[in-house]
Formats: sequence, structure tokens, C-alpha cells
Amino acid sequence: MIEAYIRDYTLTVSLVVEGIAALIVTFAVAEAIVRLLLNARFRQTPVAISHAGKEQIRLRLGRWLALALELLLGADIMRTAVAPSWSDIGKLAAIAAVRTALNFFLQREIDGAAAREALQAQRSQSSGGGAHGLNDGGESLAERAAS
Repeated sequence: MIEAYIRDYTLTVSLVVEGIAALIVTFAVAEAIVRLLLNARFRQTPVAISHAGKEQIRLRLGRWLALALELLLGADIMRTAVAPSWSDIGKLAAIAAVRTALNFFLQREIDGAAAREALQAQRSQSSGGGAHGLNDGGESLAERAAS
């Protein structure tokens, strides 16, 4: 009796968490498209968006996707937590490995970009450019670091 209640509860919660992860992915893709269009529209020249502008959009999308992956992994763990079969455990292990690897490489890419940005800011300060310079998206470096 109580096992059925717990199973139903965890399945419901995992479904809600998966829905939230789907909303996050939807929002992230929509935001990336809007930023891409705005970045292209407000450029002074009709030249394609700069590499730095594209990288900023891509990394922001990556941060959202990393969050969604974490939520999906949590939902999978919850679903498998109540009376799992060996087949369920094997599937969870495979899913966890893939999602963890994706998250690891996303985070590595984000950290690398942050380090490059910090180095670029340091170079611009030492050459007299100041820390409040604007990037291709029109945000200051401090605003980019906060996002």
C-alpha cells in the first residue's frame, strides 16, 4: 500500500521535473535565437555576427542546457529509486554516464570561455582599454560575468 503511494509520488515528481527541464530547454533555445537576431540586427555593418558574440550566445545556451541535464538526471534517479529492476539500473547507469559526460564537457567549455574572457579583460585593462568596454552584444564585461 505505502510502496504504491511512494512509487506514484516519485513518478509524478519525476514527470514534473522532466517538464520543467523541457521548459528550460525551450526557453534557452528561444533566448539564443532572440539574442542572435538582436545581435545581428543592431550591428553597425551588415557583416555576420562576430565570433565573440556567437560564443557568448552559445555559452549562455550551454549553461541552460547543463541545468536541464542536471534536472533530467535527477528525474531519472527518482524514477529508478523505487523498486528498480536490474534493467532499470542498467538504463539509469547508461543515461547517467551520457548526461554526466555532456555536462562535464559543457562546463569545461564554459570555464574555458570565462578564463579567456578574464584574460582578454586583463589585457584590455593593461593596455588602457578599461574594464567597462562593451563586447559585441553591447553588454559590459561585468554584465557578461554576472549572466
